[in-house]
Amino acid sequence: MLASLGAAARLAAAGWRLARADALLPRELRALYPPALHRLSRLAGVLAGPGARRGRPGERLARCLEGMGPVAIKLGQLLSTRADIFGAEFAQDLARLKDRLEPFPTETALEEIAASLGRPADDLFVEFGPPVAAASLAQAHPARLKDGRRVAVKVLRPGIERRVEADARVMGLAAALAERFAPDAKRLEPRTLAASVIESVRRELDLRLEAAGADELGAIMARDGYMSAPAVVWEGVGRRVLTLEWAKGTPLSDPASLVAEGVDRQALATGLIRAFLAQALDHGVFHADLHEGNLFVSAPDRIEAVDFGIVGRLGPEQRRYLAEILWGFLQRDYERVARVHFEAGYVPARHAVGDFAQALRAVGEPIFGRTARDVSMSRVLIQLFEITGQFDMHLRPELVLLQKTMMTAEGVARSIWPDLDIWTAADPVVRRWMTRELSPAARLTRLGDQAGRLLSRLNALAEAPPPPPPPLRGPGAVVILAGSALVAALAALILAASAL
Repeated sequence: MLASLGAAARLAAAGWRLARADALLPRELRALYPPALHRLSRLAGVLAGPGARRGRPGERLARCLEGMGPVAIKLGQLLSTRADIFGAEFAQDLARLKDRLEPFPTETALEEIAASLGRPADDLFVEFGPPVAAASLAQAHPARLKDGRRVAVKVLRPGIERRVEADARVMGLAAALAERFAPDAKRLEPRTLAASVIESVRRELDLRLEAAGADELGAIMARDGYMSAPAVVWEGVGRRVLTLEWAKGTPLSDPASLVAEGVDRQALATGLIRAFLAQALDHGVFHADLHEGNLFVSAPDRIEAVDFGIVGRLGPEQRRYLAEILWGFLQRDYERVARVHFEAGYVPARHAVGDFAQALRAVGEPIFGRTARDVSMSRVLIQLFEITGQFDMHLRPELVLLQKTMMTAEGVARSIWPDLDIWTAADPVVRRWMTRELSPAARLTRLGDQAGRLLSRLNALAEAPPPPPPPLRGPGAVVILAGSALVAALAALILAASAL
């Protein structure tokens, strides 16, 4: 009860703070609002304090989010990657939330390292510098190992676990209120979305898991070459401490990174899209926090990623659905895209495939083959929201992280190279996946795997001592025996096909 009251108080305080700073529905954007929001903006404007309106809307929002806790800062980071939706100035004002927050003292970081590793920091490091980046959950320090290697040491903020749990309660309450009082938001499954976001943030609070994610994704990235990851220094890893070899290049959050001599911006943007798709489609494991603060670039088109606290995973079926949807759009085969949505259960069966394909064509054709500079993503997203709403499409919990990462990666790629054609960038990776996974040989392999699983189940059933069956009499016996014969025949056919 007290926790619920505390969450309500914090939510009310956050709303009041945003309103007082005129950051909730800023007056500068009032001309863009629909009538209902226009009236609400005027009402919120009455609450705004004259001194709190310093700076642009993005600057005011950044100041508010920074004081609201790590989950609010994560939201600001996501918004900052979408200059094509919210405008370049707004996105730039929020960019400070990526890695330029207020750091905690170096002495505190050294105490955290000693407590987490069970030994003093100078047992491992011969040099340890002040923080070079401070984010919502942790900060990074430059250091040098006794063998001479330069490393980055990530240390969690003291007491961050309590802040995250407090944020979780506030976010859960906000989601419940949105689900109850905002009918249009219901199909976005606000509670499920909130739970997914909070769970991903909680996983970031154990840096041993991040070390494992960095090691796994580093091996995966090495196979494709679109992106790389620094090596993990395992003796410098604990629950609240992570040590990686120093990342090569300049952080993408630094504007100088894109104007350095020899940097090929188009190749960088293309490589980022292909890196994400290769990870998701080919391996089913992807870096799920690809904002500029986590990416380092060097000439001509090298990308090195850090911060592996959020790792996304896709099962074989989800990967197939994703690939077929992307391939259908690449081929402008909207009926195929629509069929995949129905197969996956994304659209209820009561709707018609042809009608959904027609709706997808209305969204896809106006943007196909056009560069990012020529496409208003805010209008495209509004269209998609309206159209998918007509077909009762709800947010898919298992795809929340994928959708969020796709949105972030696309936004970052557009900021690197505004003329990027997203479909052209995606084509080679998707085409490679389709050629490999949907070929006759691949289909036969999957059939053999299915037969093997069926055979294992049959063996398990055969080994389990069954209860004594009742005596079979009359027509029921004939039906059961016929069914058993049919199962045996199907198993034999599958096994025979797998042996071809």
